[in-house]
Amino acid sequence: MSSGKPDTGRDARTTPETDGTFAMTCLSKSPVGSAIVALVLLAGGMAEAANPTLAKVTPRGAQRGTEVEVLLVGDRLDDAQELVFYQPGIEVAELTVVDAKQVKAKLKIAADCYPGTKYVRVRTKTGLSELQNFRVGVMPNVAEVEPNNEFTAPQAIEKNVTIEGVITSEDQDLFVIDAKQGERISVEVEGIRLADFMFDPYVAILNEQRFELASSDDAALVWQDGVASILAPADGKYIVQVRESSYGGNGNCHYRLHVGNFPRPLAIIPSGGKPGETLKVTYLGDARGPLTNDVTIPSTWAERDFAVFAQDELGIAPSGNIFRISPLDNFVEPLEEANETRETATPMTLPGAANGVIRTAADQDYFKFTATKGQVFDVKVFGRQLRSEIDPVLYIQNAGGGNVAANDDANGTPDSALRLTIPADGDYFLHIKDHLGRGGDAFHYRVEFEPVTPTLEASVNEITQFVEHRLVVAQGNRAPLVVTATRRDFGGRLTFLGENLPEGVTVEAPGMQDNQNTTQVTLLASPEAPLSAKLSKLFAKLDDANNPYPPTGEIRQDATLVRGQNNRPFWTEPLPGLVIGVVEKAPFTVEIVQPKVPLVQNGQMHLKVVAHRDEGFTAPIKVDLGLNPPGVNSSREVSIAEGQTEALILMNAAGNAPPGEWDLCIRAEAPYGNGRIVVGSPFAKLTVSEPFLKFNYASVAAVETGAETVLPIQIEVAKPFEGDAKVTLVGLPNKVTTEEKAINTEVKELLFPVKAEADANPGLTKNLFCQVVIMKDGEPILHNLGSGQLRVDKPLPPKPNAQPVAEAPKPAAPAAPVAKPLSRLEMLRQQQKEKLAAESAAPGGQ
Repeated sequence: MSSGKPDTGRDARTTPETDGTFAMTCLSKSPVGSAIVALVLLAGGMAEAANPTLAKVTPRGAQRGTEVEVLLVGDRLDDAQELVFYQPGIEVAELTVVDAKQVKAKLKIAADCYPGTKYVRVRTKTGLSELQNFRVGVMPNVAEVEPNNEFTAPQAIEKNVTIEGVITSEDQDLFVIDAKQGERISVEVEGIRLADFMFDPYVAILNEQRFELASSDDAALVWQDGVASILAPADGKYIVQVRESSYGGNGNCHYRLHVGNFPRPLAIIPSGGKPGETLKVTYLGDARGPLTNDVTIPSTWAERDFAVFAQDELGIAPSGNIFRISPLDNFVEPLEEANETRETATPMTLPGAANGVIRTAADQDYFKFTATKGQVFDVKVFGRQLRSEIDPVLYIQNAGGGNVAANDDANGTPDSALRLTIPADGDYFLHIKDHLGRGGDAFHYRVEFEPVTPTLEASVNEITQFVEHRLVVAQGNRAPLVVTATRRDFGGRLTFLGENLPEGVTVEAPGMQDNQNTTQVTLLASPEAPLSAKLSKLFAKLDDANNPYPPTGEIRQDATLVRGQNNRPFWTEPLPGLVIGVVEKAPFTVEIVQPKVPLVQNGQMHLKVVAHRDEGFTAPIKVDLGLNPPGVNSSREVSIAEGQTEALILMNAAGNAPPGEWDLCIRAEAPYGNGRIVVGSPFAKLTVSEPFLKFNYASVAAVETGAETVLPIQIEVAKPFEGDAKVTLVGLPNKVTTEEKAINTEVKELLFPVKAEADANPGLTKNLFCQVVIMKDGEPILHNLGSGQLRVDKPLPPKPNAQPVAEAPKPAAPAAPVAKPLSRLEMLRQQQKEKLAAESAAPGGQ
């Protein structure tokens, strides 16, 4: 199953009176098209909590147009202030803290609330919980009543209800309804869509004789959930069964089972339309046959996907059919006519959208269009993205039937996509079919031809792997974010901006350079910012004052609620905005001491971080760079010790780190109460530069054990500097030593005297380098320059029976500098020469 899920504020405040009652203020529509629904609960005293957790909301959903009391279960909830819903239509009438692990709320769900998944968080004084789902349906809720797992004793229910239950291990739940011959019976189960567990539900309709009339395990329309619909073959009782597909289950396998005579189509044609228009659509796959509805498409839509709900005189479908909102003209395959050949192709014009369905296993569809040489289009097939059963294969053919372009799977989905460049003027054909040669009412598709336009996508990264990043900023502090952006068909520097931010919150962002795809953004809350949470928008935009329509992309955040093996995302909710919360003042702030010197390639820097603590706050503070500049790495295990105010973060630049100026922000985390709190620093500048010096080493220096040599290095000054630089030769083998040197810009050659002790181990050392420290403005510029090699040799043994050579007296002479080291070949030649001289000097020598 695909891990993504394309399902689809008001702002309320309460003031506690002395008797514990609440006074509601007005509700207002959020300007970003969605809503925050919140009831604020104020309590005396300070609760220390940091981010709360939210593990469960029960019941798992409710009927629109009703009031329902829900229980929210988690931890660190004792200072809960409000519930934050991402979508409009739900009002929080009451909010009561039961204890640190439970909160109760009374919800009023509007009669016109858009059905489907609603996302909710709890905001406390000191944090924001993770996200949980709450489903809004169109039918009344009924609770499962055990025992109901025996075929002879199913739970009796009325039609057109939603049953909430749970499947335990080897469990099955059975429900019975009465139906007349020819009456439609539809069932749909929500299991994985509740995102409580990796639950794979199975649903079936059986007759009284236990014969299965329809069943469903995984239906593309509803992901891993199931749908089934039949016309009752006779008057009588019908059993609806729900279970885990392999008879597993546990206490987390919650379900919402919809049973009734409502329509349950599997496809919609066309599957897209223009904003604000009303058009006629045809639903396919319902037990009663095709159904036609008029659909009015919203002019604006804040969610990433839009769905329309089939309805007839008997009811409304419990979940919608995904529908594209697009400015393109529709071209629809005539459902009553075949377009299976180029001769019968459906005509269309570009740009435009082709809509159809592969009705049978042998079906394939053609659309004909005329294009001009050099035109370029992005062609995208929407099949599985519409929750269709089709695995499409796309071909673009010329008038003679030759393939101009083709694609099967693209962008990590079974759907097809390609970029089409028209090679010549003339007629062309769109040819589409199912990859496995299947077909049916559920195999609908939409193919969009759009001119190539620059696009920008951006998202909030996880800070801690597999942990959702909650956007919480403390009063008078900063919250760091890491943002990744993908530019398509354009380049350039990006800027960042916010919309509908909480009062007192601003965006700080130095921007993203043209050669970057990841950067840091911080949210800054003023000290007076009120405690609140708001559904906000953050955007990345091309920084080009000369472009009246710069590419702009909303910064998204998805919530992975169910993970599979090896923490692979299994069920992910694509959120319609970013909930940003303002929480109580943190007991500390941090800042970077602005470096005065650059970090050079192959160099190091100790970045100083300073904490400003409130009186009495002494806890250790973990600090790290939320994002390293390109080619730079830094220590992730640095803390400002308990009671201390400073720490140093070691940074290393690779030899290919791109030179330039980069912006740094520190992420600081500390224990606070019974949780942890995270803050960010103001941005500081870091300059990465090329080294001031270049060192050229001799190919291989050599020294014998018990002897000395000189290791020469040629120096090239790339950038001028003042004063002396300290140079340390690093990496010498054990029992081989040298001394520290000092150089300035006038020195062209550096000679290190190297001494090997008699018991030094022979061998070749290849990782010698020089650590050079240049001081500037009172700060070190640390270079690591290399690399050189040193070979330690054992002296050759003396020749057997060789007589020692008497040494002639030598006149005193001034000390001479140590000679440069000889190559190995020169050393062998010298040793041979000395050997011959010794033999000649010996008695009997020639």
